[in-house]
Amino acid sequence: MTALRESAAFKTLEGHHKDIAAVHLRDLFADDPSRGTDLTAEACGLFFDYSKNLASRETVGLLAGLARELRMPERRDAMFRGEHINTSEDRAVLHVALRMPRSRSLVVDGVDVVRQVHEVLDRMAAFTESVRSGEWKGHTGRPIKRIINIGIGGSDLGPVMAYEALKDYSRRDIGFRFVSNVDGTDFREATLDADPAETLFIVSSKTFTTLETMTNAQTARQWLLDGLGADEAAIAKHFVAVSTNAAGVAEFGIDTDNMFGFWEWVGGRYSMDSAIGLSTMLAIGPDRFNEMLEGFHRMDEHFLETRLESNLPAIHGLLTVWYRNFFGAETHAVFPYSEYLHRFPAYLQQLTMESNGKGVTADGEPVDYGTGAIFWGEPGTNGQHSFYQLVHQGTEMIPADFIGFNHALNPLGNHQDLLVSNVFAQTEALAFGKTAGQLRDEGVEERLIPHKTFSGNRPTSTILVDRLTPGSLGTLVAFYEHSVFTQGAVWQIDSFDQWGVELGKALAQAIIPELESGRAPDPGSHDSSTTNLIRRYREANGRR
Repeated sequence: MTALRESAAFKTLEGHHKDIAAVHLRDLFADDPSRGTDLTAEACGLFFDYSKNLASRETVGLLAGLARELRMPERRDAMFRGEHINTSEDRAVLHVALRMPRSRSLVVDGVDVVRQVHEVLDRMAAFTESVRSGEWKGHTGRPIKRIINIGIGGSDLGPVMAYEALKDYSRRDIGFRFVSNVDGTDFREATLDADPAETLFIVSSKTFTTLETMTNAQTARQWLLDGLGADEAAIAKHFVAVSTNAAGVAEFGIDTDNMFGFWEWVGGRYSMDSAIGLSTMLAIGPDRFNEMLEGFHRMDEHFLETRLESNLPAIHGLLTVWYRNFFGAETHAVFPYSEYLHRFPAYLQQLTMESNGKGVTADGEPVDYGTGAIFWGEPGTNGQHSFYQLVHQGTEMIPADFIGFNHALNPLGNHQDLLVSNVFAQTEALAFGKTAGQLRDEGVEERLIPHKTFSGNRPTSTILVDRLTPGSLGTLVAFYEHSVFTQGAVWQIDSFDQWGVELGKALAQAIIPELESGRAPDPGSHDSSTTNLIRRYREANGRR
């Protein structure tokens, strides 16, 4: 495998970077009147304008050459074929199979995974219709009016993001809540105004052993029994599971007929369109859920079939590599101009940073280059009145994605015009800024000119979508999934394991009994700081 820094394309890009870094976006636009229309790409209902990036057509071509030299297209094709590209766990990576049409077939390790996917989707749809129609009754014979999803990580971030994003399409006579944090406040607030007789819990845990999820599930179980007269038979009517551990589900008291499975080739952060999305389907219905799957699949096909120079997620991923490895940018911002997408940046944080926050290659060799930019963001226009100050005039380069929509789901007066005007204005201001000469021409007093000067030359991409729908949400999520894949392939890391979350979890399991025990732990069990923190917590809770 050719190392990134040793590749011919990387060395060419180093020289090209010196040329581009010396040119301001003002000059790039002035020298190329068609830049604003040429450096764009459109597919699957997304219009992607990357003309306000510190890049040229040549840059994109060179980055595509880098991807080819490092065999990114071959790795992409291997993923779609079901090969075990998650090498550290020896697994296929097949979230793309979750949204393949029923008519397709993909045999992996001797099993047609598409057939399995649609068997689960059909069971989910039947269950969803029974709940939404009122046919499914709780233990006391009342229909379900509150659904609470219990999960963490991908079992929470995807479902809660999708619910919030598609709330305009959801049933409003059924309330949805999401519990992930082991902090008891999360559970209490989700159930504070809930009636146990009308509440359905979805426990989402592949192994049915996840500490936070099962702690909250056991609390939910007791809450339900306390509210319904301690009748164990009530569990089966008020709990369903998304899991592969049938024995654990049955022991909990959930009927395994109401267990919806998924597979080891589905990573948690790629699972919102699997059975993990049961709460989404309950909220918007099977037909809308299928529209979301179709949106995912459209972008999958585009990513698989389109040459890199015109490939939306590939271009986005390669530009992320460009800023991370040639400009030294450590963060990447995402600003959705839709209140419904207020959880989208949080969802992307797991998708991007758990995938590409790696310090070794897929072969286990230490990297000598940056990987995994820090993704962050908030909805516009709120961010404009807080952290945009730093984006415009701070000392760090922060590449940013602006996501806008042509049509509002809730048209009120000229709200949408005002909203979208800010998308366009912010990217224009970040690109071109305002010079001292312009300020002097406006009559600004000299002492204020340094404070009011905007350097510009701050890179942005604009993603313009017609309307936020289940289909366009699927397309947008798949766009970022494949951008993440592109980055990881160029960085030669395994984007589909997550060993970095394991050590802290293992240490927590060791500390729990030390906090709860009747006697103090061995002072030599931990470092002096951790030992002292354990001691102070025990003393505060009357445990010496």
